[in-house]
This record gives sequence, structure tokens and C-alpha cells, in this order.
Amino acid sequence: MDTLTNQPTLTTARFVLRPVRMSDLTRIEHYAADSRLAMHTPRLPHPLPPGLIAGFIERAMAPIREEDVWVMDGGTDNGDEVMGVISLTRLDRNQSEIGYWVAPPFWNTHIASDAVQAIVTGNPLGNDAMFASVFHDNPASAKVLTNTGFAYLGDAETFCLARNATVPTWTYSKKLL
Repeated sequence: MDTLTNQPTLTTARFVLRPVRMSDLTRIEHYAADSRLAMHTPRLPHPLPPGLIAGFIERAMAPIREEDVWVMDGGTDNGDEVMGVISLTRLDRNQSEIGYWVAPPFWNTHIASDAVQAIVTGNPLGNDAMFASVFHDNPASAKVLTNTGFAYLGDAETFCLARNATVPTWTYSKKLL
């Protein structure tokens, strides 16, 4: 049985952002195992080890957590179409870092833009600012951020598990309050 968290559900015109639940496990694992997706995220290794996504979901559902995770759910009321995942990781000074991925079948459909806009508009953690970073070789994700009002801060780098390498990133911020 799923544990409910105190996260709000946010609605867009095409899908809802709802808290992740254990029943999402097989769908998230299916997409997270895709090397094309893993190569654009810092935290997804490839190949995907057993139990990794279950642990991620358990941590996301814990009453005390550092990261709130939502599923981009385009299904009916029973939530049967996982299109991607978006999260906010708490930082100091009432800030958070936004992270997201969209499942490959939904690439180039503006799902990420809608999800980021919903998180920014809803500001579920009541943050003063949000940050994000994307790999240099993922300009579509950078466009999502700039179209949502994030400002470019500069270049950095982060380690990508799937690539087993440090990858250059662009870093962005958005003041909210």
C-alpha cells in the first residue's frame, strides 16, 4: 500500500504532478534503464542496478526527506501513465534545486516545460529561489529553464554516473519571492 506524503498535487493542462508512489516502480525502472535517459542525468547509472529505484521511491515517500519527488502523470484517475519525474531538493537559505527527466516516448512534447512551470508557479516548498543545472550536450533542457524564466548563472561541472565522467554543465537560477 502506498504511503501518502504531505506534498501537494499540481495540475497542468495535460497532466498532473503527483507525489511518487511505490506503484510507479516498474514504469520508472523501465524508463530509467534507458541509456539515452541516463546519459542526461547525473544520478542514474547505466546499467540500472536492481533496487535503486525502489530505494529512491522509499526515500521520496519518507516523512522526513531532503527531496520531494513528483511523477508527471498523464493517465486517468488511477495514475497509469508515468511520463517523467520532477523533484525539488532542499538547499539552505530557503532555496531548492529542481531536477527533472522526461521518458523518451514523450521527448519534444513540451512536457518538461509544463512540469517546470507548474513547480515554479506552485512553489510547493515556498522557496525564495530555485536552481537547476543541465549538461552542455542537452540544450533542450537548457531551453526548458530559460523559457520558464530561469537566468543563466555560469558554467560548472558534475559527475554523471551513466557516463562515469565529469560533465560540463550550465547552471541557472530563478528568484521566486
